[in-house]
Amino acid sequence: MKPILILYASREGQTGRIAAYIGEKIRSHDFPATVLNADPISENFSLTPYAAAIIAASVHGGKHEREIVRFVKHYRDALQQMPTAFVSVSLSQAGVQDEKATSESRAKAAADVQRMIDDFLAETQWRPAIVRPVAGALMYSKYNFLLRMVMKRIARRAGASTDTSRDQVFTKWQDLDTVVENLLRLLPAPASAPYHPPMGEIA
Repeated sequence: MKPILILYASREGQTGRIAAYIGEKIRSHDFPATVLNADPISENFSLTPYAAAIIAASVHGGKHEREIVRFVKHYRDALQQMPTAFVSVSLSQAGVQDEKATSESRAKAAADVQRMIDDFLAETQWRPAIVRPVAGALMYSKYNFLLRMVMKRIARRAGASTDTSRDQVFTKWQDLDTVVENLLRLLPAPASAPYHPPMGEIA
């Protein structure tokens, strides 16, 4: 069977870890998977060798990574011909999940998440079968001084941790399990491996 492509763009690494997790989860269901970073991608790249695609992109400054925007625009027609999923990774989704936050705060975070996804889909004109927002991480150890201060301010407004001495991961991995399971339902089951009986069972 053709492999499932997991293509991602990540700035501080959390979306890369998410893509790797998705690849392993797919393989655990006996489907082949290929995980690729969108930056760089070969000029001769083709989607023909793949049975399906999961595209994962992090959000910075309210926008998804430009490498993914370029890729989806360029390969949109091919993506429309196969089962696809889009995983949007943002800190705003962590605000949606925060059970300690007020309902108003969580509703505002949910609206922000939906707006960013809607903007991406409108710009690329892509219509994936599955769309899933996933919480990312505050990778304080990866930020320079200025960005660390900016992210600390954003985290304070979102009600997230402002402890810059350690990274804060908000990803709910079970959300990714759901993405994989829903996508695999759109594909034929992998062929069973041929049965090779032990020597004592050969007639």
